[in-house]
Amino acid sequence: MGQPSFQASNAIIYLTYGAFLVLGTGIAWRMRNQSKQDFLNSNGTQSALGAGILFSYPELATITGVQGVIIYALASALPMLLFGALGPIIRRKCPEGFVLTEWTRQRYGTVAMLYLSFMTLVTLFLYMVAELSALGQVVSTLTGIDSLPVIIVECVITTIYTSLGGFKISFLTDVVQGGMVVGLIIIATITVGAKTDIQRDLIDSSHLLEPSLLGWQLLYILPVAVFTNDFFLSNFWLRTFSSRSDKDLWIGVSIAMVTILCILTLVGCTGLIAAWSGAWPGEPAQAGSLAFFLLLERLPNWVVGIILVMVVSLSTAAFDSLQSAMVSSASNDLFRNRLNIWYIRGMVVLIIIPVVVVALRASSILQIYLISDLLSAATIPVLCLGLSDRLYWWRGFEVVVGGLGGILTVFIFGAIYYGDAKEGAQLLLLENGLYANDWSAFGAFVAAPFGGLLWGFGALALRLSFQYIKAKIRHERFDALDRPLMTRTVSDSDVPRETVVTSTKAGKFF
Repeated sequence: MGQPSFQASNAIIYLTYGAFLVLGTGIAWRMRNQSKQDFLNSNGTQSALGAGILFSYPELATITGVQGVIIYALASALPMLLFGALGPIIRRKCPEGFVLTEWTRQRYGTVAMLYLSFMTLVTLFLYMVAELSALGQVVSTLTGIDSLPVIIVECVITTIYTSLGGFKISFLTDVVQGGMVVGLIIIATITVGAKTDIQRDLIDSSHLLEPSLLGWQLLYILPVAVFTNDFFLSNFWLRTFSSRSDKDLWIGVSIAMVTILCILTLVGCTGLIAAWSGAWPGEPAQAGSLAFFLLLERLPNWVVGIILVMVVSLSTAAFDSLQSAMVSSASNDLFRNRLNIWYIRGMVVLIIIPVVVVALRASSILQIYLISDLLSAATIPVLCLGLSDRLYWWRGFEVVVGGLGGILTVFIFGAIYYGDAKEGAQLLLLENGLYANDWSAFGAFVAAPFGGLLWGFGALALRLSFQYIKAKIRHERFDALDRPLMTRTVSDSDVPRETVVTSTKAGKFF
């Protein structure tokens, strides 16, 4: 196998960590006089790809072929453009915010904001678990060394430099990471092309050029899963709010979209190459998630070393963004920025302990992503209805009931589909994965958003009925559907007055 020696592997890993530590702390020292607000969000100044992509994208390629690679790459990249479209709307409605939950509090009230904050923190927790689990599996597969020390060192290093420099550090590490990843992907692509022989008979026998039922299902599943889940990732919103202007935001998301599309397509194609070169499934047969690493067996040791640097860089840059996003979300949403930031940091460090424990036990990275995808698919559609000024009567009560109802609908669908309540509950965890040879995963991702909307409108009817009856009993006018009052505000700069919508009822939960 193309595997660096024990000494070389340790040198590569810890020198990469050392570079991130020196870079992060150095920048943090230069920014030591920044305010707390800048520490948390960097508003008015300036997509994380983690090590998990080396498992999930090649695995999908071995199952749904070219069709799956293209759909997965597009579904992961194109949502960046939606941030460019929706970001300016939310920024105008909540100019002082820097995460989605701030707009939610302003629009729907505290209860809905706390609900979304809880879902956001759960999603960040799951992503941190997936990132560390992927790092551990990559290190074990490529080097054979114990992954626990590597995981712990990454947690310690990212905690040090993000604690000193705040979210600006993760911006800058992402820039360094992006340039390095592009270069390394190019090197790896050239090497695979030069050193790997494609067997034409395997292309036909693999059937990976043919469309499949799952491939067509993914046309719906993946855009819904990826787009709604991106809403839960605070690091996306921190970057959205921190853009200097809408034009800068569009430029940023466009560049990110093209970069992500190219990288993920190349990574996904390694699954195809592994199958067509005979590296996968191997003897004995291996899981599709290992296709990328089975391909590495046929490459020189120095290429494996480069891939190892790429993996550590990907994981470190992604993990520091998730860590900073959790600090920002907890500080802003739960404590309204009134608690000392070091207490928040301490809480996040404590949370990292169970993250490491779960990561060491987690075997399916894709399943972790899918669980968070279902949560977001149930919540985000009912939340986004509030972006329309025409739906001024939509309240936080509908958002919370709709989100929870969407999750319940997945259970109901699963119980009916399988004829078993236990299997219906297991569908919430997608224990059969995305690639079950049936309609269960597709049905779950239909049930979550549409069930959430149905429950939301049911909650709307219940609330309006209650308020109507209460008004009649008290002999008061029923005003639940009144339009908000119109006022005029003046900005601090010399610009014309702008008409905005306000109301004494705006932002209430009920």
